[in-house]
Amino acid sequence: MVLTVDVGNTRIKAAVFEEDTVLESFVFEKNELEKKIEKILKKFPNCSDLVIASVGNIEKHSFLIFENLLNIHFLTDNDVFPFTNKYATPKTLGIDRMILAAGATLQFPKKNRLVIDAGTCITYDFIDEFDNYLGGAISPGLRLRYEVLHNYTARLPLLVLEEPESYIGDTTAQAIHSGVVNGFVYEIDGFIDEYRTKFSNFIIILTGGDTDFLAKRLKNTIFANSNFLLESLNQTFQYKIDND
Repeated sequence: MVLTVDVGNTRIKAAVFEEDTVLESFVFEKNELEKKIEKILKKFPNCSDLVIASVGNIEKHSFLIFENLLNIHFLTDNDVFPFTNKYATPKTLGIDRMILAAGATLQFPKKNRLVIDAGTCITYDFIDEFDNYLGGAISPGLRLRYEVLHNYTARLPLLVLEEPESYIGDTTAQAIHSGVVNGFVYEIDGFIDEYRTKFSNFIIILTGGDTDFLAKRLKNTIFANSNFLLESLNQTFQYKIDND
């Protein structure tokens, strides 16, 4: 069994795998890390490997305290990946984006793939049908957009994500919901449309914390999987074992 851990900007996601099958997945806060992993390992004592990808500021020693229980692997850009990285500044490419690209390459061979990860930020990563990683885009996620409107204006309230009642917001709160949610959806559909004009044999993968909220609002056909990063992390680890 393999325990995969994704340390994001906001929260930590984890999953236990038996080969390619997810046995259970978890989401928790960063300050719960040690207790949660202890609890997971008690429930799944046959875990042999702990595989970590981190873009958050968690120290390695928080994981190394478990090195007497299982093998610990920190995936980095120095590991082997199933695509050719053609990013102009490869050392600045986040490990989370690399793992998403790896998962898309391994799960959907010989296709043009656009991976959209809707979390704290929304990232777009494109891997062509020849397994070349070409790049993508980064912009603020839904929560950040609400926070920016509040933090950088004098009077706009801080709201939480909510379905807009109408495209025409008739209160300040509804105007914010309409602007944030509809603007976000238009952005994603716009990016997808732009890629579709240039590439055929195309698949769009939507993942991240806001997957379920967004999936039914997009006009484009997508493959939605909120656990895609964790699945990709497990697959990337298996690929590393087979190709090191």
